[in-house]
Amino acid sequence: MNRDSNKIIRLSSLTCLLGALVLCPTTDALAQNPPPADHPAVTVRGQTYTPRSILARNMGSETDRVTQFTPHKIIGNIYYVGTTTLSSFLITTPQGHILIDSTYERTVPVIAKSVADLGFKFSDVKILLGNHAHGDHQEGDALVKQMTGAQVMAMAEDVPALKDMKPGGKEHPIDKILHDGEQVSLGGTTLVAHLTAGHTRGCTTWTTTAVEEGKTYNVMFGCSLRPPAMLTPAVIEEFTRSIKKVRALSCDVQLGDHGAQYNMQEKFAKLKVGGPNPFNDPASCTLEADVQEAMFHAILAEQQKAARP
Repeated sequence: MNRDSNKIIRLSSLTCLLGALVLCPTTDALAQNPPPADHPAVTVRGQTYTPRSILARNMGSETDRVTQFTPHKIIGNIYYVGTTTLSSFLITTPQGHILIDSTYERTVPVIAKSVADLGFKFSDVKILLGNHAHGDHQEGDALVKQMTGAQVMAMAEDVPALKDMKPGGKEHPIDKILHDGEQVSLGGTTLVAHLTAGHTRGCTTWTTTAVEEGKTYNVMFGCSLRPPAMLTPAVIEEFTRSIKKVRALSCDVQLGDHGAQYNMQEKFAKLKVGGPNPFNDPASCTLEADVQEAMFHAILAEQQKAARP
């Protein structure tokens, strides 16, 4: 990392420390404002969820959102470099690296440190991809580009929302606009962008393959399927189509934009004690879709009941 990059990291960290209450908000309204209601409730695989509990599970506290989680290898050339609750993934290749999700601008230095802790150079990030156009996933895009020169790519349907995302007045960089089914390749690794709209118009589920011990695994980086409190006809259509699409994707290793969506912390704990790779877990590939589809139908039923005369 060059001296300018180090200077940016120090200044960004100092800004958060000195201006935490003003510049670094501490409420769950960062992801949804106002917070969702605590109903309806659904039970999936023995666990009960409400819209509020799902949001709390995903976001955690402000400390969770900005604290480095132990960076670790997931499978093959795929690594976790995010915080306790906000996912960021590094995909390494001989020709440079791909980063999925910059998270908040204030957590970009955390991601850069995780990349370095794994023995890689943050400046070797050549492509920056996003999961969906919310600040907790893509606010840091401009700073990542400033620090690495990476080419920023985004799904077409999320471009308007990304363009409105201007931390500190920075213009949101978009070097290439992607469309459903388009491939992104670097150094022998290819990712496929699947439009799974609903949570945002351009919510993107990424798929790729990873090789470990001579075996090839299908990896899915899921985009949130968490429905809003009010379901419009357009959103209903999007979610219905997206849930069906996600269920049809080949998957051995399911990841997500929040670690809780794939039980990241529990699987990491198992990883540390050895044995089979806990992230290779095809049975969990549809768990998040199961939870969110159940919630989607429950919210829709509640909304339809309230509309009856």
